[in-house]
Amino acid sequence: MKEQLRELVLQAIQTLQDNASLAADPSLPGFVIERARSREHGDFACNVAMLLAKSARAKPRELAEKLVAALPTNELVEKVEIAGPGFINFHLAGGAYHAEVRRIMAQGEAYGRNESGAGKTAGVEFVSANPTGPLHVGHGRAAAIGDCLSRLLDATGWNVRREYYYNDAGAQIANLAISVQARARGITPDDSGWPDSGYRGDYIADVARAYLDRESVVADGETVTGAGDVDDLDAIRHFAVASLRREQDLDLQAFGVSFDTYFLESSLYSDGQVEETVRELIAHGHTYEEGGALWLRTTDFGDDKDRVMRKSDGTYTYFLPDVAYHRSKWQRGYQRAITELGSDHHGSLARVKAGLQALDCGIPKGWPEYVLHQMVTVMRGGEEVKISKRAGSYVTLRDLIDEVGRDATRYFLIARKSDSQLVFDIDLARSQSNDNPVYYIQYAHARVCSVLRQAPEKGFTFDLADGLANLARLDNEHEQILLTELSKYPELVDNAAANLEPHLVAAWLRELANAFHTYYNSHQFLIEDAALRNARLALVVATRQVLKNGLQLLGLSAPEKM
Repeated sequence: MKEQLRELVLQAIQTLQDNASLAADPSLPGFVIERARSREHGDFACNVAMLLAKSARAKPRELAEKLVAALPTNELVEKVEIAGPGFINFHLAGGAYHAEVRRIMAQGEAYGRNESGAGKTAGVEFVSANPTGPLHVGHGRAAAIGDCLSRLLDATGWNVRREYYYNDAGAQIANLAISVQARARGITPDDSGWPDSGYRGDYIADVARAYLDRESVVADGETVTGAGDVDDLDAIRHFAVASLRREQDLDLQAFGVSFDTYFLESSLYSDGQVEETVRELIAHGHTYEEGGALWLRTTDFGDDKDRVMRKSDGTYTYFLPDVAYHRSKWQRGYQRAITELGSDHHGSLARVKAGLQALDCGIPKGWPEYVLHQMVTVMRGGEEVKISKRAGSYVTLRDLIDEVGRDATRYFLIARKSDSQLVFDIDLARSQSNDNPVYYIQYAHARVCSVLRQAPEKGFTFDLADGLANLARLDNEHEQILLTELSKYPELVDNAAANLEPHLVAAWLRELANAFHTYYNSHQFLIEDAALRNARLALVVATRQVLKNGLQLLGLSAPEKM
């Protein structure tokens, strides 16, 4: 609807330019068309008159009157009013909303999707947990956000590549190996010989037992078999990493999350990409040596101070492989690169972007894009839950899935804006009540299915074609509210994708469910008046379709019975 209104306004502007009432301006300011805050003020409002008043040498209200008079004849708008300093308020004809219902039924699962990103590739990197333990609830939030971002970008035409970056070359991997080795030798976390930096969860004992039993695990297509030798630290490391990668993969599968690419940090070294990145940075004159270390002039690109790339002992600082890694994304054709991270990574973002700019290879200044998430607090019975026996020190993603199910876990982890802290209430997520938002939304879908099952049982028929032809019979307040909510879906998808904010979909689905439940509780659908019955059923069937489409964007099921 917004696009249709925009086209009408553009045609009115062209008419005024053609008759010299408005100067031709190739740099037409970007006016907005937004939904009115109150139905009394119409359906949409436009600020175009205030933006063009200066070039038209007219008062905004006077220009608004000319624009309204120049609007082409159409069936979309029923009435236009000018408000305040020159806002143009559009009251849409009822037929505009009826046409949207017909569009929903014609497009089905494609309704709300668009091709704004067609022909372009976006890489979305998320989770990227070190393979040193089970995925915790923070990783779960990252998985939910990243997967939903990928679904939104896909819905707007992008060729989306989901990517997981394994840090398999750092000190934490070494700690994992010595922890498993200690367990294999019979040392427990309570013994004096336990490594100071050792991981204490029960999962370490499970990995050690499997290694000693010479079990085999498959990770990313590679089969790794435990050697059983407690003195072979390299073999232990290799087996432990494979075991935990496999466990994380199983957790993500249970969460409905998959990836197209698994990228190993170690490959940046083995393939020479880190060294090549250093050579490129040196060649472009953005480095210098001081105190035996190699520095990058990141201050030239907005960082608060220069950064060490290679320390005096010859080892690299952690941000350099990050630069090399993102350089590889650019080389792989990611026109848009989006990285989802915990907020504790915020400090490294500026230096990575500075390093990419220093490569002078055409990477845009705003590339890559980052989405940061805040911490998650898990509550049960009004008290915070902090410890999982398996992990030893944190609540795992698998704990939540086992407690409340995949759908509730995904919804609750995506329900709030990513940069805000989130409280995950296990009791609420388990409840089958209207206070539980995911239950409330899915119940709306199931209710429509129930009505359609009841119709023939009660001797009523449903003729969709007749219902779509009689949508003008839908004239009560609850029907108007539901029609309006449905029409918001395409612009919602577009906005959520453009701003990388999947929580908008979660919040809007609850609004749509509320509009439906209120309608359901206020009116009978299975009535003797066939034309009105068919029109109402057509409306709720369209509602079911949009609910299903929105739930799919969040990776949630749309149950037919509850």
